Amino acid sequence: MSEPTSAKPGTAPRRAVVIGGGMAGMLAAAALSKYADVTVVERDVLPDGPEPRKGLPQARHVHVVWSGGARAMEELLPGVTDGWLAAGARRISLPTGLVSMQPRGWFRRWPEMQFMIACSRDLLDWVVRERVARNARVTVLPRTELLGLEGDARRVTGVRVRTVGGEESVLAADLVVDAAGRGSRAIKWLDELGVSPAPMEEVDSGLAYASRIFRAPEGTEDYPLVNVQSDARQPVPGQTTTIVPIEGGRWLVTLSGTRGGQPTGSAEEFETFARGVRHPVVGELIAHAEPLSDVFVTRSTVNRRHLFEKVKDWPEGLVAIGDSVATYNPVYGHGLSVAAQGAVAMRELLAEYGIATPGLARRVQRAVARPVSTAWDLATGTDILYPDAIGEQPGLTDKLLGRYIDRLMLTATARPLVTQAFFDVVTLSKPLSALVQPAVVIAVLRGPRRTPLADPPLSDKERDAVLGAPEPSGAREG
Repeated sequence: MSEPTSAKPGTAPRRAVVIGGGMAGMLAAAALSKYADVTVVERDVLPDGPEPRKGLPQARHVHVVWSGGARAMEELLPGVTDGWLAAGARRISLPTGLVSMQPRGWFRRWPEMQFMIACSRDLLDWVVRERVARNARVTVLPRTELLGLEGDARRVTGVRVRTVGGEESVLAADLVVDAAGRGSRAIKWLDELGVSPAPMEEVDSGLAYASRIFRAPEGTEDYPLVNVQSDARQPVPGQTTTIVPIEGGRWLVTLSGTRGGQPTGSAEEFETFARGVRHPVVGELIAHAEPLSDVFVTRSTVNRRHLFEKVKDWPEGLVAIGDSVATYNPVYGHGLSVAAQGAVAMRELLAEYGIATPGLARRVQRAVARPVSTAWDLATGTDILYPDAIGEQPGLTDKLLGRYIDRLMLTATARPLVTQAFFDVVTLSKPLSALVQPAVVIAVLRGPRRTPLADPPLSDKERDAVLGAPEPSGAREG
């Protein structure tokens, strides 16, 4: 039976605490607000607009919201997509608005199959934060430090906090949601309460990524996202380049490289690196764009997953979502979408069982694990293949699946049925099982039915807008 949206007369309202005021925390607050008064505890100062904040240095790099995540966010915050677009974000059709060289070749720009939202991370967060802040049942406590959990191994009953002035207090709660991200101290807190440790998995490809903002050339207002991916089948470091159009007539360009092939923070080497990957198109395009920022480098990119859902004595009253559960190689862009789907899963179980029902926390933790598992398999299945990657090596079954995925990627360059299946999964719109549906398997076995594209499928207008008219050459297929 659903929990009522407000407390019965004469009873105290339910209370929830969310640890972390980033994207995952705000989405959690939106999910909880129908069932409890929510307090968000955030150690940073939260900007009043789409501006950087101290606790989110990775915001300088490319972030996208895949369509599976965008739909989840729209469920939690109706109108948020229009809010992003009104503020300057782009809705990019996939693969129509995509010029992407994947491991087995260039995608063709078929009519829309899925989509993504493209803009700066600061804008993504601000539009969500501004909408959540309108909710009278949500209170945000900025510049507030989380000291620990209250309760014991059986039940978490709240949190201990300290304000910037040094005042300490306890916030009682029927449910505490850890959305603190990569900096979460949940493992330490649970150990202090006597909770059994959760199994952990790690895959570390040694990835580093470097980003720089450019002023987009004139005439590129509707430019596609341009991306060159690495090929993990080759015994060399995996290097990628990506141009994402963002608000304000700018391009956000991110380079990445695994162990032995990482980009540096050198502005002089930025374009050289972009030209040196499997195809130089990104380097060629940014050579015609004006740099607007320094180069920012991040090396905290380990795939790390805490299997909280496997803890048999998981305490009542505590849930972890988003990066507090798992972090992924950011090249795949799944973190925000996974957090949104986790928040939706939590809201659905709150509606079904109520916030104080015994066993709710464990049910939510198991539901959160489902989108985590999809993103985890997509990221680590590739990352473990790079030279000197650290983690459990693939077994025979994984190797056989890898061979199938390799042929699937080749087929996706030329068969729209397989391209659709790939984008359904990579955008977290469907589970991995969509890749082994009978029609897809048959198409993969038959293989591609067209010759792979030799060049990036930029239209003549797109190419000429940046590079100028090309020299006469053979016809290109778009």
